[in-house]
Amino acid sequence: VQLQACGGGLVQAGGSLRLSCAASGRNFGSYGMGWFRQAPGKEREFVSTINWRGGSTYYADSVKGRFTISRDNAKNTVYLQMNSLKPEDTAVYYCAQTSTISGSYRDRDYNYWGQGTQVTVSS
Repeated sequence: VQLQACGGGLVQAGGSLRLSCAASGRNFGSYGMGWFRQAPGKEREFVSTINWRGGSTYYADSVKGRFTISRDNAKNTVYLQMNSLKPEDTAVYYCAQTSTISGSYRDRDYNYWGQGTQVTVSS
């Protein structure tokens, strides 16, 4: 399985970005997906997750109401729409795929990870 994340960049506080993660290698529509992030000097943290059909989503409290996760199984892609960005959202964002149809907030439930895309929010 290969996961290719893109869409990161530099944006001012209050701005928006949409991350995409394209998957290949196995039946994308049969697995949950998630987004995690890691800021410099900090541990990787959960951001959002979605189940196999997209009917169930879950967010970290820090992004709830600002970020939206979605997926298009026909395009083998998961998205993260990020609005009202804050400087504390600055991090490398990683997409990942679980081993079941469910999403998860625990990184140990993910067995495939993308390479990461940098998001920088200036104040």
